[in-house]
Amino acid sequence: MTPNSYLLYEGPSVLDGEPVVAIATLRSSNRKTGDMIQTWIMRNDVDPVAAIKAHLDESVCGFCPARHALGGHCYVNVGQAPLGIWRSYQAGRYPAITRRAYRKLQGRAVRFGAYGDPAAVPYDVWKPLLDISGTHTGYTHQHQHPRFDPRIAEFCMLSIEHPLDYRQAWTRGERTFRTKHPDDPLLQGEILCPYDGGANEIQCIDCSMCKGKDAPSSIAIDVHGSRAKRYDIIFKEAA
Repeated sequence: MTPNSYLLYEGPSVLDGEPVVAIATLRSSNRKTGDMIQTWIMRNDVDPVAAIKAHLDESVCGFCPARHALGGHCYVNVGQAPLGIWRSYQAGRYPAITRRAYRKLQGRAVRFGAYGDPAAVPYDVWKPLLDISGTHTGYTHQHQHPRFDPRIAEFCMLSIEHPLDYRQAWTRGERTFRTKHPDDPLLQGEILCPYDGGANEIQCIDCSMCKGKDAPSSIAIDVHGSRAKRYDIIFKEAA
């Protein structure tokens, strides 16, 4: 039987040296992304819900101001998919990915970071998956982290909240993904996420603009999810 998920990495977090795991699930019914390979980065020694309560999620979320442990606006419901995937990992249900498996995945679309920040995992772990992908999306909040590997920005958008970060990224030739209030205007060179634009709802798998330095423009999206009201705190701090 062909596995439906693979273990990509077990080892220290690039961000703080604590133990993390990276897992790829091969099928998704996510309405926004479409059927992309989804990658998940979590502590491997404690479940993601407990990690948030103990403020251990910094190992996988780093400097992200949207972290649950900081009271942020992260839209991921960690008690659903991430917790279930972590439990399956602990039960030993995910085989380590092989060269043969990579060949079978040739041409698939990949979402780097369905939960957790790709910058928490060594670049060399992502490179084989990046090389075989037909298209991809990726996001990182770690561009100001002292341990940030700038190669992550090759395939990940820089997630930001403040226009100043936007201007700095553009001067470096990088592209950003900015969370904003619905009534905030777009910045020069930004476009609104096509899925966020109303009736069209173009899925990520068909859009694939959020691909890092090769993105034709930066993207903005209106804050969303059940914790969206918490964005006010983040925005005021950033401003």
